Amino acid sequence: MNHDTPLSPLPLQHLTASHCRVMTTRQLREHGIAAAETTERCRPGGSWQHLLPGVYLLHPGAPTSEERLHAALLYASHRGPGVPRQGSPSGDAPEAMITGLAALALHGFTEAPALLALDRIEVLVSRTRRLRSTGFARILRAVELPVPQDITGVPAAPVPRALADAIGALTDAPTVRRLLTEAVRGGHCEASAVVRELSRARLLTRPHVVDAVDTLLAEGRALAEQQLYAMVREHGLPDPLWNVDLRLPGGPQLGGVDAFWPEHSVALEIDTRAPRAEEDPLQSPFFHKREHLERLGITVVRVLPRTLRQSPEQQAAVVRTALMAAGDREPGAYVVVLPR
Repeated sequence: MNHDTPLSPLPLQHLTASHCRVMTTRQLREHGIAAAETTERCRPGGSWQHLLPGVYLLHPGAPTSEERLHAALLYASHRGPGVPRQGSPSGDAPEAMITGLAALALHGFTEAPALLALDRIEVLVSRTRRLRSTGFARILRAVELPVPQDITGVPAAPVPRALADAIGALTDAPTVRRLLTEAVRGGHCEASAVVRELSRARLLTRPHVVDAVDTLLAEGRALAEQQLYAMVREHGLPDPLWNVDLRLPGGPQLGGVDAFWPEHSVALEIDTRAPRAEEDPLQSPFFHKREHLERLGITVVRVLPRTLRQSPEQQAAVVRTALMAAGDREPGAYVVVLPR
Protein backbone atom coordinates (compact mmCIF):
# COMPACT_ATOMS: atom_id res chain seq x y z
CA MET A 1 0.00 0.00 0.00
CA ASN A 2 1.22 3.53 -0.76
CA HIS A 3 -0.01 7.02 0.06
CA ASP A 4 -2.19 7.06 -3.09
CA THR A 5 -4.20 4.01 -2.05
CA PRO A 6 -7.41 4.80 -0.11
CA LEU A 7 -7.94 3.05 3.19
CA SER A 8 -11.35 1.67 2.10
CA PRO A 9 -11.42 1.47 -1.70
CA LEU A 10 -14.77 1.00 -3.41
CA PRO A 11 -15.24 -2.41 -5.08
CA LEU A 12 -14.19 -2.71 -8.72
CA GLN A 13 -17.60 -4.03 -9.79
CA HIS A 14 -19.07 -0.65 -8.80
CA LEU A 15 -17.21 0.88 -11.75
CA THR A 16 -18.63 -1.42 -14.40
CA ALA A 17 -22.14 -0.91 -13.04
CA SER A 18 -21.96 2.89 -13.05
CA HIS A 19 -24.30 4.76 -15.39
CA CYS A 20 -21.60 6.82 -17.04
CA ARG A 21 -18.46 4.72 -17.23
CA VAL A 22 -16.01 7.59 -17.62
CA MET A 23 -13.55 8.38 -14.84
CA THR A 24 -10.41 10.33 -14.13
CA THR A 25 -7.14 8.97 -12.79
CA ARG A 26 -7.97 10.42 -9.39
CA GLN A 27 -11.42 8.81 -9.31
CA LEU A 28 -9.97 5.44 -10.25
CA ARG A 29 -7.37 5.77 -7.51
CA GLU A 30 -10.18 6.49 -5.03
CA HIS A 31 -11.68 3.16 -6.08
CA GLY A 32 -8.41 1.38 -5.34
CA ILE A 33 -7.25 1.08 -8.96
CA ALA A 34 -3.49 1.57 -9.19
CA ALA A 35 -1.93 3.37 -12.16
CA ALA A 36 -0.26 0.15 -13.34
CA GLU A 37 -3.59 -1.68 -13.46
CA THR A 38 -5.19 1.20 -15.38
CA THR A 39 -2.35 1.10 -17.92
CA GLU A 40 -2.71 -2.66 -18.30
CA ARG A 41 -6.46 -2.46 -18.90
CA CYS A 42 -5.93 0.23 -21.58
CA ARG A 43 -3.52 -1.83 -23.71
CA PRO A 44 -4.67 -2.75 -27.26
CA GLY A 45 -7.47 -5.27 -26.93
CA GLY A 46 -7.99 -4.34 -23.29
CA SER A 47 -11.31 -3.69 -21.56
CA TRP A 48 -10.74 0.06 -20.97
CA GLN A 49 -9.70 3.00 -23.15
CA HIS A 50 -7.69 6.17 -22.62
CA LEU A 51 -10.01 8.87 -24.01
CA LEU A 52 -8.26 12.09 -22.98
CA PRO A 53 -5.29 12.90 -20.72
CA GLY A 54 -6.24 11.59 -17.30
CA VAL A 55 -9.70 10.43 -18.46
CA TYR A 56 -10.64 6.79 -19.11
CA LEU A 57 -13.58 4.92 -20.65
CA LEU A 58 -14.32 1.78 -18.67
CA HIS A 59 -15.51 -0.41 -21.54
CA PRO A 60 -14.32 -1.39 -25.03
CA GLY A 61 -15.97 -0.04 -28.17
CA ALA A 62 -16.85 3.47 -29.25
CA PRO A 63 -17.94 5.93 -26.56
CA THR A 64 -21.50 7.23 -26.64
CA SER A 65 -22.24 10.91 -27.14
CA GLU A 66 -22.98 11.22 -23.41
CA GLU A 67 -19.64 9.62 -22.54
CA ARG A 68 -17.75 11.98 -24.87
CA LEU A 69 -19.45 15.00 -23.27
CA HIS A 70 -18.63 13.81 -19.76
CA ALA A 71 -15.06 12.98 -20.76
CA ALA A 72 -14.51 16.49 -22.12
CA LEU A 73 -15.99 18.03 -18.98
CA LEU A 74 -13.91 15.80 -16.70
CA TYR A 75 -10.74 16.70 -18.59
CA ALA A 76 -11.51 20.42 -18.31
CA SER A 77 -12.58 20.24 -14.68
CA HIS A 78 -9.78 18.10 -13.26
CA ARG A 79 -6.71 19.32 -15.11
CA GLY A 80 -4.88 22.61 -15.19
CA PRO A 81 -5.57 24.25 -11.81
CA GLY A 82 -6.96 27.73 -12.15
CA VAL A 83 -5.89 30.95 -10.53
CA PRO A 84 -8.63 32.20 -8.16
CA ARG A 85 -10.33 35.26 -9.60
CA GLN A 86 -10.05 38.48 -7.63
CA GLY A 87 -13.19 39.05 -5.59
CA SER A 88 -14.65 35.61 -6.40
CA PRO A 89 -14.78 33.01 -3.63
CA SER A 90 -13.45 29.58 -4.48
CA GLY A 91 -16.13 27.34 -5.95
CA ASP A 92 -18.28 30.34 -6.82
CA ALA A 93 -18.26 29.65 -10.57
CA PRO A 94 -18.64 26.46 -12.62
CA GLU A 95 -15.41 24.73 -13.60
CA ALA A 96 -16.43 24.07 -17.22
CA MET A 97 -19.42 23.87 -19.53
CA ILE A 98 -20.16 22.56 -23.01
CA THR A 99 -20.40 25.28 -25.65
CA GLY A 100 -20.36 25.66 -29.44
CA LEU A 101 -22.12 23.20 -31.74
CA ALA A 102 -22.29 20.52 -29.04
CA ALA A 103 -24.19 22.90 -26.74
CA LEU A 104 -26.54 23.85 -29.58
CA ALA A 105 -27.25 20.16 -30.17
CA LEU A 106 -28.05 19.81 -26.46
CA HIS A 107 -30.38 22.82 -26.71
CA GLY A 108 -32.27 20.99 -29.47
CA PHE A 109 -31.08 22.85 -32.58
CA THR A 110 -32.05 20.86 -35.66
CA GLU A 111 -29.41 22.70 -37.71
CA ALA A 112 -26.60 21.58 -35.38
CA PRO A 113 -24.86 18.30 -36.23
CA ALA A 114 -25.61 15.25 -34.09
CA LEU A 115 -23.29 14.95 -31.11
CA LEU A 116 -21.68 11.77 -32.40
CA ALA A 117 -20.96 13.48 -35.73
CA LEU A 118 -18.84 16.19 -34.10
CA ASP A 119 -15.08 15.77 -34.35
CA ARG A 120 -14.57 18.30 -31.57
CA ILE A 121 -16.49 19.12 -28.42
CA GLU A 122 -15.95 22.68 -27.29
CA VAL A 123 -15.61 23.31 -23.55
CA LEU A 124 -15.76 26.78 -22.03
CA VAL A 125 -13.53 27.49 -19.04
CA SER A 126 -12.19 30.50 -17.19
CA ARG A 127 -9.24 32.20 -18.86
CA THR A 128 -7.17 31.51 -15.75
CA ARG A 129 -7.24 27.75 -16.36
CA ARG A 130 -4.01 26.20 -17.60
CA LEU A 131 -5.43 23.87 -20.22
CA ARG A 132 -4.80 23.03 -23.84
CA SER A 133 -7.03 21.52 -26.48
CA THR A 134 -6.37 17.85 -27.04
CA GLY A 135 -8.09 14.94 -28.74
CA PHE A 136 -11.76 15.75 -29.26
CA ALA A 137 -11.81 18.37 -26.47
CA ARG A 138 -11.37 21.95 -27.72
CA ILE A 139 -10.81 24.43 -24.90
CA LEU A 140 -12.28 27.94 -25.14
CA ARG A 141 -11.66 30.58 -22.51
CA ALA A 142 -13.83 33.35 -21.12
CA VAL A 143 -13.00 36.36 -18.98
CA GLU A 144 -16.29 35.78 -17.18
CA LEU A 145 -18.18 32.52 -17.44
CA PRO A 146 -21.93 32.70 -18.10
CA VAL A 147 -24.40 30.85 -15.91
CA PRO A 148 -24.73 27.38 -17.47
CA GLN A 149 -28.02 25.64 -18.18
CA ASP A 150 -28.41 22.06 -17.01
CA ILE A 151 -29.52 19.85 -19.90
CA THR A 152 -29.98 16.19 -18.94
CA GLY A 153 -27.27 16.58 -16.31
CA VAL A 154 -24.80 18.34 -18.62
CA PRO A 155 -23.87 22.01 -17.99
CA ALA A 156 -24.26 23.86 -21.29
CA ALA A 157 -23.56 27.48 -22.17
CA PRO A 158 -26.66 29.63 -22.83
CA VAL A 159 -27.73 29.76 -26.48
CA PRO A 160 -26.29 33.23 -27.32
CA ARG A 161 -22.85 32.30 -25.98
CA ALA A 162 -22.93 28.83 -27.57
CA LEU A 163 -23.87 30.41 -30.91
CA ALA A 164 -21.00 32.90 -30.76
CA ASP A 165 -18.53 30.14 -29.91
CA ALA A 166 -19.85 27.95 -32.73
CA ILE A 167 -19.87 30.71 -35.33
CA GLY A 168 -16.34 31.71 -34.41
CA ALA A 169 -15.16 28.43 -35.93
CA LEU A 170 -17.50 28.42 -38.97
CA THR A 171 -16.77 29.88 -42.40
CA ASP A 172 -19.82 28.51 -44.23
CA ALA A 173 -22.26 31.41 -44.65
CA PRO A 174 -25.45 29.30 -45.19
CA THR A 175 -24.74 27.30 -42.01
CA VAL A 176 -24.20 30.48 -39.99
CA ARG A 177 -27.44 31.96 -41.34
CA ARG A 178 -29.44 28.80 -40.59
CA LEU A 179 -28.15 28.59 -37.01
CA LEU A 180 -28.90 32.24 -36.29
CA THR A 181 -32.36 32.01 -37.85
CA GLU A 182 -33.24 28.91 -35.83
CA ALA A 183 -32.13 30.62 -32.62
CA VAL A 184 -34.75 33.34 -33.06
CA ARG A 185 -37.46 31.49 -34.98
CA GLY A 186 -37.26 28.56 -32.57
CA GLY A 187 -37.73 30.85 -29.57
CA HIS A 188 -34.34 29.99 -28.06
CA CYS A 189 -33.30 33.62 -27.50
CA GLU A 190 -33.69 37.20 -28.66
CA ALA A 191 -31.87 38.53 -31.69
CA SER A 192 -30.39 41.36 -29.61
CA ALA A 193 -28.81 38.87 -27.17
CA VAL A 194 -27.13 37.04 -30.05
CA VAL A 195 -25.83 40.27 -31.61
CA ARG A 196 -24.45 41.32 -28.24
CA GLU A 197 -22.49 38.06 -27.92
CA LEU A 198 -21.25 38.23 -31.53
CA SER A 199 -20.07 41.78 -30.90
CA ARG A 200 -18.32 40.73 -27.69
CA ALA A 201 -16.55 37.96 -29.62
CA ARG A 202 -15.54 40.50 -32.32
CA LEU A 203 -17.24 38.48 -35.05
CA LEU A 204 -19.17 41.37 -36.60
CA THR A 205 -16.19 42.24 -38.78
CA ARG A 206 -16.64 39.05 -40.82
CA PRO A 207 -18.75 39.71 -43.95
CA HIS A 208 -20.63 36.39 -43.86
CA VAL A 209 -21.54 36.98 -40.19
CA VAL A 210 -22.71 40.56 -40.86
CA ASP A 211 -24.95 39.35 -43.70
CA ALA A 212 -26.42 36.65 -41.46
CA VAL A 213 -27.00 39.18 -38.65
CA ASP A 214 -29.00 41.41 -41.00
CA THR A 215 -31.25 38.43 -41.72
CA LEU A 216 -31.41 37.62 -38.01
CA LEU A 217 -32.52 41.11 -37.01
CA ALA A 218 -35.18 41.15 -39.72
CA GLU A 219 -36.39 37.76 -38.52
CA GLY A 220 -36.48 38.92 -34.90
CA ARG A 221 -38.46 42.07 -35.75
CA ALA A 222 -40.95 40.14 -37.88
CA LEU A 223 -41.58 37.68 -35.05
CA ALA A 224 -41.95 40.48 -32.50
CA GLU A 225 -44.48 42.25 -34.74
CA GLN A 226 -46.50 39.04 -35.07
CA GLN A 227 -46.51 38.69 -31.29
CA LEU A 228 -47.63 42.31 -30.95
CA TYR A 229 -50.54 41.74 -33.38
CA ALA A 230 -51.54 38.64 -31.40
CA MET A 231 -51.35 40.52 -28.08
CA VAL A 232 -53.67 43.30 -29.30
CA ARG A 233 -56.13 40.82 -30.78
CA GLU A 234 -56.20 38.25 -27.97
CA HIS A 235 -56.41 40.76 -25.11
CA GLY A 236 -59.14 42.94 -26.57
CA LEU A 237 -57.16 46.12 -27.09
CA PRO A 238 -58.51 48.66 -29.59
CA ASP A 239 -56.95 48.41 -33.04
CA PRO A 240 -54.14 50.93 -33.53
CA LEU A 241 -52.63 52.31 -36.69
CA TRP A 242 -49.80 49.92 -37.51
CA ASN A 243 -46.26 50.87 -38.55
CA VAL A 244 -46.60 54.60 -39.07
CA ASP A 245 -44.38 57.67 -39.17
CA LEU A 246 -45.33 60.72 -37.09
CA ARG A 247 -44.57 64.33 -37.97
CA LEU A 248 -45.73 67.77 -37.04
CA PRO A 249 -47.85 69.59 -39.65
CA GLY A 250 -45.38 71.30 -41.92
CA GLY A 251 -42.61 70.41 -39.52
CA PRO A 252 -39.91 67.78 -39.07
CA GLN A 253 -40.49 64.04 -38.74
CA LEU A 254 -40.89 62.76 -35.20
CA GLY A 255 -39.95 59.17 -36.04
CA GLY A 256 -41.64 55.87 -36.70
CA VAL A 257 -43.62 53.78 -34.24
CA ASP A 258 -44.96 50.25 -34.47
CA ALA A 259 -48.47 51.13 -33.24
CA PHE A 260 -50.30 54.40 -32.64
CA TRP A 261 -53.67 55.10 -31.02
CA PRO A 262 -54.42 58.68 -32.22
CA GLU A 263 -57.58 59.08 -30.09
CA HIS A 264 -55.54 58.36 -26.95
CA SER A 265 -52.21 59.89 -28.06
CA VAL A 266 -50.44 56.63 -27.21
CA ALA A 267 -47.60 55.22 -29.29
CA LEU A 268 -45.87 51.85 -28.95
CA GLU A 269 -42.41 50.88 -30.13
CA ILE A 270 -40.74 47.48 -30.16
CA ASP A 271 -37.13 47.86 -29.06
CA THR A 272 -35.09 45.27 -30.95
CA ARG A 273 -31.77 47.08 -30.62
CA ALA A 274 -28.81 45.22 -29.22
CA PRO A 275 -27.81 47.34 -26.21
CA ARG A 276 -24.16 48.29 -25.90
CA ALA A 277 -22.41 48.15 -22.56
CA GLU A 278 -20.79 51.53 -23.12
CA GLU A 279 -24.01 53.25 -24.24
CA ASP A 280 -25.66 55.73 -21.89
CA PRO A 281 -29.42 54.95 -21.97
CA LEU A 282 -30.17 58.67 -21.63
CA GLN A 283 -28.25 59.33 -24.84
CA SER A 284 -29.89 56.60 -26.93
CA PRO A 285 -31.99 57.50 -30.00
CA PHE A 286 -35.00 55.81 -28.40
CA PHE A 287 -34.79 58.02 -25.32
CA HIS A 288 -34.57 61.22 -27.38
CA LYS A 289 -37.53 60.22 -29.54
CA ARG A 290 -39.64 59.31 -26.51
CA GLU A 291 -38.71 62.56 -24.77
CA HIS A 292 -39.69 64.58 -27.85
CA LEU A 293 -43.03 62.77 -28.29
CA GLU A 294 -43.93 63.03 -24.61
CA ARG A 295 -43.30 66.78 -24.66
CA LEU A 296 -46.04 66.85 -27.30
CA GLY A 297 -48.40 64.95 -25.00
CA ILE A 298 -47.93 61.53 -26.65
CA THR A 299 -47.35 58.63 -24.26
CA VAL A 300 -44.73 56.19 -25.57
CA VAL A 301 -44.79 52.55 -24.48
CA ARG A 302 -41.56 50.65 -25.05
CA VAL A 303 -41.79 46.86 -25.32
CA LEU A 304 -39.12 44.21 -25.68
CA PRO A 305 -39.53 41.10 -27.86
CA ARG A 306 -38.85 38.98 -24.79
CA THR A 307 -41.79 40.43 -22.82
CA LEU A 308 -44.09 40.11 -25.82
CA ARG A 309 -43.23 36.42 -26.02
CA GLN A 310 -43.06 35.57 -22.33
CA SER A 311 -45.59 37.95 -20.70
CA PRO A 312 -48.14 39.17 -23.26
CA GLU A 313 -50.83 39.56 -20.55
CA GLN A 314 -48.58 41.84 -18.51
CA GLN A 315 -47.63 43.87 -21.57
CA ALA A 316 -51.28 44.20 -22.62
CA ALA A 317 -52.10 45.53 -19.15
CA VAL A 318 -49.39 48.20 -19.52
CA VAL A 319 -50.84 49.33 -22.86
CA ARG A 320 -54.42 49.29 -21.52
CA THR A 321 -53.37 51.42 -18.55
CA ALA A 322 -51.76 53.96 -20.88
CA LEU A 323 -54.91 54.10 -23.02
CA MET A 324 -57.19 54.52 -19.98
CA ALA A 325 -54.99 57.29 -18.58
CA ALA A 326 -55.48 59.36 -21.74
CA GLY A 327 -58.69 60.85 -20.36
CA ASP A 328 -56.81 62.36 -17.40
CA ARG A 329 -54.22 64.12 -19.55
CA GLU A 330 -54.27 67.24 -21.65
CA PRO A 331 -54.92 66.38 -25.32
CA GLY A 332 -51.75 65.65 -27.24
CA ALA A 333 -50.50 67.85 -30.04
CA TYR A 334 -51.93 67.30 -33.50
CA VAL A 335 -49.58 65.17 -35.55
CA VAL A 336 -49.65 63.92 -39.09
CA VAL A 337 -49.68 60.14 -39.43
CA LEU A 338 -48.07 58.61 -42.53
CA PRO A 339 -47.65 54.96 -43.52
CA ARG A 340 -44.14 53.68 -42.94
